[in-house]
Amino acid sequence: MACATWLRSSSLSHALLPILCHRTSLSTTLRRFHRLSSTDRFVPYGNRFKNPLMAVHAQAKRGFSLKEDEVATPADLYFEAPLKIVEYPDPILRAKNKRIDTFDDNLKKLVDEMFDVMYKTDGIGLSAPQVGINVQLMVFNPVGERGEGEEIVLINPRVNKYSKKLVLFNEGCLSFPGIYADVERPESVKIDARDITGARFTVNLSDLPARVFQHEFDHLQGTLFFDRMTDEVLDSIRAELQALEKKYEDKTGFPSPERIKTRKLRKVAAGFGKS
Repeated sequence: MACATWLRSSSLSHALLPILCHRTSLSTTLRRFHRLSSTDRFVPYGNRFKNPLMAVHAQAKRGFSLKEDEVATPADLYFEAPLKIVEYPDPILRAKNKRIDTFDDNLKKLVDEMFDVMYKTDGIGLSAPQVGINVQLMVFNPVGERGEGEEIVLINPRVNKYSKKLVLFNEGCLSFPGIYADVERPESVKIDARDITGARFTVNLSDLPARVFQHEFDHLQGTLFFDRMTDEVLDSIRAELQALEKKYEDKTGFPSPERIKTRKLRKVAAGFGKS
């Protein structure tokens, strides 16, 4: 079980420092990110970096309003270990994810288990629906190694602002094993969220951490990374997506809930979008 660090708002300015400061080189980190998942990874606990490569500012913020979503019940947060990665085209990945209002030991155990499966599957980030739990929760550690970097937990995140500058990057996703393709996203985002204790905070992210967050946030909106690809890029992985659809049908005995062959352009927020 991963030993997650339960971060308070006051520690986030350290928690979100780039993983690029540890012994792994930038190129190695980016290669690891490519073979991973959805922006499925992020930073080590216990270490505090000097001379950060990424400008990050975090501050406690009280009283900001969150869009009122349906609240998760104890049954919604029930899980059995070990968790398993949900693969496309399982409908769980498109289902609505509920807001978390209970910050208890069960939630901490769930976060521990999510970090555990993330590390075991070589990810740097993971969202709750990717392990079959439809709630607004994500974890990440850009270093992607247990005991290195810093483990970040974001609950009920919302996008406050995002940059106009867009960056193209080759992404992968744990729910799409072995599939990688270019996705364009804003270079930086400002987000509001809660930490594992329920405390609200605001943080600015840029570069790799911003991309990891955006990928995982998409999962919480039922958006998958191929929804943001151009038709040309999508064509390059179409056969691989169809193979996953057939795998789902062979495993479940049911027809695929969606088919990339007949896919129509899915409407998603331009660039990244607010929620």
